[in-house]
Amino acid sequence: MDSYLNSHELHHTEVEHSHDEEGNKMFGFIVFLLSESVIFLSFFAGYIIYKTTTPNWLPAGVSGLEVKEPAINTIVLVASSFVIYLAERALQRHDLVKFRLFLVATMAMGTYFLIGQAIEWNGLDFGFTSGVFGGTFYLLTGFHGLHVFTGILLQLIILVRSFIPGNYDTGHFGVNATSLFWHFVDVIWIVLFILIYVWQ
Repeated sequence: MDSYLNSHELHHTEVEHSHDEEGNKMFGFIVFLLSESVIFLSFFAGYIIYKTTTPNWLPAGVSGLEVKEPAINTIVLVASSFVIYLAERALQRHDLVKFRLFLVATMAMGTYFLIGQAIEWNGLDFGFTSGVFGGTFYLLTGFHGLHVFTGILLQLIILVRSFIPGNYDTGHFGVNATSLFWHFVDVIWIVLFILIYVWQ
């Protein structure tokens, strides 16, 4: 009887320790995202200041940016947040098949966004050195694109890890953190889209 109680207490202690460890990891990851937010907010503030104080804001010969294709890319990227949420829910139900399908769909939507951005860049009539607007445009969209690419790599990692037997039986920190990062990337893009494409 004493052996059973000791074993039960040990298991309970291990579970509590695991939960505390998961909580600490998530707290650290949230702090990381907050630091990333500060960087983006600094860029946003700089963009707004430059735009409101720079004469002839747009490069010579450029009257504005095409909105239609970036808007479609925006819809796809924002919708991918819902898809990765479905992946999380599937994993909570231990449905690895749907988890993988939703994860691959999220990666495909993110890749579509990056390809769309590359096509847009290729068709623009200005470059990184085309005045303050050119520099800030490529800096903001490029830095965000790097985050999208990072998010896709993180999803690829957790997808591969899902094929390790028992790997996701308990604790899903990697999945939760990756999903949170992806939501963060989407929110940042919404702000960017409004600043760059809507507010011209």
